[in-house]
Amino acid sequence: MKTNVIVLKEYELNPYTMIIRPKGVNGQICSEIVETDGKYICTKSPFKLVKRSCKYFGSTYEGRKTATKELIEVSVKPPIIIDPHTSIFLFPTASPLTPHCIWVSHEHVKKYQMGERHSTIVTFENDEQYELLISHRSFDVQMQRTALLRIRYMQNIKRMKHYRTGETAEIKRSYLT
Repeated sequence: MKTNVIVLKEYELNPYTMIIRPKGVNGQICSEIVETDGKYICTKSPFKLVKRSCKYFGSTYEGRKTATKELIEVSVKPPIIIDPHTSIFLFPTASPLTPHCIWVSHEHVKKYQMGERHSTIVTFENDEQYELLISHRSFDVQMQRTALLRIRYMQNIKRMKHYRTGETAEIKRSYLT
């Protein structure tokens, strides 16, 4: 039984977005978007969708990339905060500038295991599985980097909440140093 896939001209990443994969359509790089309960094709490339969604949520891709470098000192294949309020943290499987780069939502990865020929089999929270052409080691590094980015971001938010409420002078001093 074949599932109908909806073709879109525009798409905004959202809390249900699990993975964005490049897909060749009529000689053009488009995006196959897999959400928790459906699949879509968008006429824009995965990187263009990521950049557009950064703007949609109030920043630029370059700004998000700079923030990642500041927070976790990663500038090669950096994970990106699309929208921290709805837990949209994505990481690329290759350089974002390459046409074969896939973007994975950290939030939706349930587990991952080594596949054949330097691939990784990723199981998402809805139990869908995808084999990605990225080594298990590289995928694990990307998962860890994204987890660290989430933690550092949340630590900064927590520090600011403590700072604003004046809970302890020690927290204020640690923030100011």
